[in-house]
Amino acid sequence: MTDMRVSIIIVSWNALPLLKQCLPSVVATRFDGYEIILADNASSDGSAEWVQEYIPSVRIVRHPENWGFARGNNAAAAHARGDLIILLNNDVEVPPDWLSPIVARFDTAQDLGAAQPKLHQFQEREHFEYSGAAGGFLDRWGYPFARGRLFDVLEEDLGQYDGSPDIFWASGTCLAVRRSVWKETGGLEEAFFMHMEEIDLCWRIRRLGYRIECVPDSVVYHIGGGSLAAGNPMKTYYNFRNNLLMLWRNLPPRIWLRVLSVRVVLDSIAALRALLSGRPKEFLAIAHAYPAAHRLKKSVGKVEGPFVPLPYRGSIVSDRYLHRKKRFSDLDSRRFPEL
Repeated sequence: MTDMRVSIIIVSWNALPLLKQCLPSVVATRFDGYEIILADNASSDGSAEWVQEYIPSVRIVRHPENWGFARGNNAAAAHARGDLIILLNNDVEVPPDWLSPIVARFDTAQDLGAAQPKLHQFQEREHFEYSGAAGGFLDRWGYPFARGRLFDVLEEDLGQYDGSPDIFWASGTCLAVRRSVWKETGGLEEAFFMHMEEIDLCWRIRRLGYRIECVPDSVVYHIGGGSLAAGNPMKTYYNFRNNLLMLWRNLPPRIWLRVLSVRVVLDSIAALRALLSGRPKEFLAIAHAYPAAHRLKKSVGKVEGPFVPLPYRGSIVSDRYLHRKKRFSDLDSRRFPEL
C-alpha cells in the first residue's frame, strides 16, 4: 500500500460543467499516494451524482447546505488522510506533473507551512492569473496584490519571479497546507464564507513562525469566476467585508485604527467611482461591507500570538494610479523589509 501523502479537496456548488471540464485533469495527476475529495455544498445540478458515476475514484463528502468555501473546506478536511492538504478550486485545470514539485518542496523545507503553484490564465496560458499569480502580499493599508498582478495588469510569466519564492499569502485557488499546520491554526475562519479567508489563514500561519512560498516548478491554469464572476456585487461585498475583518483580527488596535482611518477615505473614493461609473450595486456593496464587518467582529475575535506586520510598507494604490507602476518588479524592494 502506498502512503497517503496528499489530500486534494475541491469544494463545489452547482458547477457541473466546470467539474466535467477540469476534474479529469486532476484525476490524471501523476503522483503516488494522493486522494481527491469532492466537498459538495448541496448542489442541485447532479454534480455529485455525475462524479460518483463517472469518476468513482473521487471521494464525495456531501454537505447539507451551501457552506461556502471556508466551512465547506473545513468540513471536508476532517475526512482528509494526507500529510498535505491542498485546497483546489473546481475551475482549475492541472498538468499531470503539477503535484510532485509541491510535495518535494514541503519535504525539503520543514519550516514551510503553506505554498501555492504559479497560477496562469486558462485562456492566455503564458500569463499570470488574477487570483494569486506568483504569490501574494498586502500593502500598508491592507490591500492585496501579487507578483505578476497589480490590480488589472496581468504580466506574462517569463520566469521573472522564480528566484524569490517567499510570499506573504498563497492563493486559495490552489493552496497547499501542511496538515499539522492546518490543525494548529484550526483551518479557515468560517465567518468569512468566501473570499480573503486564505489570506487570513496564511497570516495566522506566519504568526506561528512558518514560511509560505510559491513553487515555480508547478503551474496550474485557472478559469476564474467559478463561484462569483468578476464584477458581481456580492464578490465586491465579500472582498471588502472580509478584508476589513481580516485586518481587524490580525493588527494591533493602534495600527488597526490608523489603517482604518485611511481605508475609509480610499474605500469611499472607490465607492464613489463605482457610483459615478454607473455601477450602483457595487457602490452599495462597498457601503454595506463596513457595518457587516463590524457586526462580525465579536463572533470571530482577535488572533492571538506574535504580531506579523503588513509586508509592504508602500501603498499599492498610489503606486499603480499615481506613479503608474504596472509590474511587481517596478515596486521598491526596500519596502519589503520582512521578506
